[in-house]
Amino acid sequence: MNILKTLGLVLLLSNCGKKSDGAATPSPSLTKPKTFSLIDANNAFDSFNTAFYDTNRKLYYSKSDRKDIAEGWTQAVFWDSAMAAYKRSKSEAHLKLVNEIYQGGALAYSNFDWKKVKEINGFIYDDMMWWIISLSRAYELTNDQKYLDVATAGFKYVWDNSYDPIDGGMRWSWKVDGKNACINYPTVIAAMTLYNITKKQDYMDKAKNIYTWSRTNLFQTSTGRVADHKVGNNPPGFEDYTYNQGTFIGAAVMLFKATNDQDFLTDAKLAADYTKNKMSDGKGVLPAEGEWNEQGVLKAVFAQYMQMLIVDAGQSQYSEWMHYNINLAWVNRDQKRTLMFRDYKVACPTGVIQSFEASSGVAFMQLFDPIAN
Repeated sequence: MNILKTLGLVLLLSNCGKKSDGAATPSPSLTKPKTFSLIDANNAFDSFNTAFYDTNRKLYYSKSDRKDIAEGWTQAVFWDSAMAAYKRSKSEAHLKLVNEIYQGGALAYSNFDWKKVKEINGFIYDDMMWWIISLSRAYELTNDQKYLDVATAGFKYVWDNSYDPIDGGMRWSWKVDGKNACINYPTVIAAMTLYNITKKQDYMDKAKNIYTWSRTNLFQTSTGRVADHKVGNNPPGFEDYTYNQGTFIGAAVMLFKATNDQDFLTDAKLAADYTKNKMSDGKGVLPAEGEWNEQGVLKAVFAQYMQMLIVDAGQSQYSEWMHYNINLAWVNRDQKRTLMFRDYKVACPTGVIQSFEASSGVAFMQLFDPIAN
């Protein structure tokens, strides 16, 4: 993805500092919060697609002005939401969309010939790994062999090119030095997803290998804080992002489920607690990441793995926190377009907004069931 670190540990974002094309007048919030419904979840997903999905290219636009296609790695995150929508609804329309997005990705990204994806499409290793995770999930959801074939080939390509056999860990890019959370923890998740599908021990071994290195180098065991990157022998670079917290949680939960080792679950809860107590505001509202850049999509990644912690690992103590954020985002939606915003505490702007910043509320609503009245 386009969160770049140089040797000087300077954060470079492809859209960093870019401002809105014009001021947007916020729509009024609803007057009284209430829990969202399954109908609301459908409406939120359908409205997101109406605003951002290109039915010709079968990928998503970056903004509601529908001019430019969004960056490649974010398309995989949007695809995850489509799969979550189908898993929830069992709608044939949603399944059709899942298959279409794969077709759009294959057409845009060199038919997932991974060497070409790197050399022609310019994907760095974490860009690829987000797609590899999603392709593995698509196989789990549909049992369509083409998804597994592309995912396993992609994992092998990234491992062979990114893994450091001397010092450990996954290199984030061949362009600049650095081993970032955004490649290492997703590698664990991809390996564990492929292990769950194939039962091949090699995937489990790789997952444990990278988790051990990452926990040592990219995790603060005293607090649950996930470091963003480590460059050479420099200390870890700590910058708080919800997707890094989320992928750490997902990696730990998947290893816990496979091994029943409680230490993994302890790690996952520690990271969740840090996100709630240190990164969220006093009421537990998640940070409004992504001021006109790709970071707006980060909470959509976080949603995926908090759902895993709550449902797969049985940690229901976090459910109320998640639902509070979902309902707040839904209350503050744009009433006309039914779009939500990256900052859950304010009304969604009614002007041009990015698909990134509209995506996380939608993801949460596909992944979490409404609270029964």
